[in-house]
Amino acid sequence: MNDTTASKPAAPAGQQKMTPSEAFVETMAANGVTEIFGIMGSAFMDAMDIFAPAGIKLIPVVHEQGAGHMADGYARVSGRHGVVIGQNGPGISNCVTAIAAAYWAHSPVVMITPETGTMGMGLGGFQEANQLPMFQEFTKYQGHVNNPKRMAEYTARCFDRAMSEMGPTQLNIPRDYFYGEVTCEIPKPMRVERGAGGENSLNAAADLLANAKFPVILAGGGVVMGDAVAECQALAERLGAPVVTGYLRNDAFPASHPLWCGPLGYQGSKAAMKLIAQADVVVALGSRMGPFGTLAQHGLDYWPKDAKIIQVEADHTNLGLVKKITVGVHGDAKASAKAMLQRLQGRALVCDGNQAARAGTIAAEKAAWEKELDDWTHERDAYSLDVIEEAKHEAGNWLHPRQVLRELEKAMPPRAMVSTDIGNINSVANSYLRFEEPRSFFAPMSFGNCGYALPTMIGAKVAAPDRPAISYAGDGAWGMSMSEIMTCVRHNIPVTSIVFHNRQWGAEKKNQVDFYNRRFVAGELDNQSFAGIARAMGAEGVTVDRLEDVGPALKKAIDAQMNGGKTTVIEIMCTRELGDPFRRDALSKPVRFLDKYKDYV
Repeated sequence: MNDTTASKPAAPAGQQKMTPSEAFVETMAANGVTEIFGIMGSAFMDAMDIFAPAGIKLIPVVHEQGAGHMADGYARVSGRHGVVIGQNGPGISNCVTAIAAAYWAHSPVVMITPETGTMGMGLGGFQEANQLPMFQEFTKYQGHVNNPKRMAEYTARCFDRAMSEMGPTQLNIPRDYFYGEVTCEIPKPMRVERGAGGENSLNAAADLLANAKFPVILAGGGVVMGDAVAECQALAERLGAPVVTGYLRNDAFPASHPLWCGPLGYQGSKAAMKLIAQADVVVALGSRMGPFGTLAQHGLDYWPKDAKIIQVEADHTNLGLVKKITVGVHGDAKASAKAMLQRLQGRALVCDGNQAARAGTIAAEKAAWEKELDDWTHERDAYSLDVIEEAKHEAGNWLHPRQVLRELEKAMPPRAMVSTDIGNINSVANSYLRFEEPRSFFAPMSFGNCGYALPTMIGAKVAAPDRPAISYAGDGAWGMSMSEIMTCVRHNIPVTSIVFHNRQWGAEKKNQVDFYNRRFVAGELDNQSFAGIARAMGAEGVTVDRLEDVGPALKKAIDAQMNGGKTTVIEIMCTRELGDPFRRDALSKPVRFLDKYKDYV
């Protein structure tokens, strides 16, 4: 997968004569780029011609949206830039959704957008588009090369800003600007060192923690991206504080630790919710406490109304944005946690007096939640009970999604990376996914787009070929990206993809159950065999319709991935039962006034 990392000549020092293509490629090489995801195109062919001698491999994909997701996955696992490129016009517009997902994941993705040549702009020529506005909302910085002599400058700035701003940047290059002759110097990468925050805010945070009776730590994405798990753990252990993780940040704290309590938000951990509800002080470490991540769930409106909130954020614009806070620390999660711990050393803490009792409460809530998950074998609402009964009369054996997710959890290999798509069963998976190390769990975050999981996991596998790579998708979302299995096969990037085949758009269908009297419109899916399609694309394909086969199927697929270099699609036949919806706040019972719609209430 990564055969371009052999030693290569260093970037030329000082002012040198070169072509703009050489300046572009050398600047990427100076930033450590070894892989780029995309589809070849004439717009950047002069630069592409010299990728190989610069130690850069272009990994061709089936669709450019997949390339953007792959760059996202690559960045989220490695902590380095993920790079995506495409042909001007349609190749670039195909990437918008993926860059939006990367934006909400805070991934340092560099989107390279070759553009119509300068002499054809505004004439309505072939594949012409105004490419900067497309990405304006979803990038931290947009660099437009306005002169070939500035190619290295703008390229370097886009790579620097992606890391300093922790988000996607766009490098827009008129296609005729790759040619010619320039004299320039290849800039060295510039990285920003992040600090712990202001002295006053850190002192105030320490004082609050020293007087807390029931402190709770909310570990967010900043803990993962800032490599701050060890510091978060040390602070939690000093306080004896339960650690809950942010929504879809299940890898922000090791699940085997006694203080780990699971994620908040949609389909999260009841233990985490019940414990944070008791907090008098919450440390939101590297978390913006977004509205979806603190959503009431399982009938619990758990966010503590009277707790004092200490929010630590590298982006100061997020401080107090969603939740009212008591202390805002503008700092790096790693440095801030370390600084707060230093301020607590040698101090008598109020929470020391009830630490043993609090540990007992934590253990009891976790045990109760695990017992509930063990017993929660199927959904219990009236609709789900109906479809379970119907399934008994269908041809084939249909499995309960929660039982499947529990079996997958038990069979999960060490150091596994898991990506989940959007959808009903994938959302329920939030309760069952646990990790021991950061940079292990990837989801489309607040953008919530379909077709995310498989290509993102392909990019993650390229960045970390020594780790097992597993994607989860429902049959609806799977249809949007399953063709990237061909990318796995063509380029020897083995992954394991699990498809929950329940023949419906489950998340939206649940809304039709709860709000529209089971009037189902456009929710049914008539699918072919996904295992058969996988085999046709050159991968292994397995259909599972017995619960006892779920774990062994995953273990066999991982062995084929890690030891045989094989990609496997595991198609799991599930009932149509549905978990709780996530947008009760956004829907209401219908009201109709016209006579012909009277019955549609």
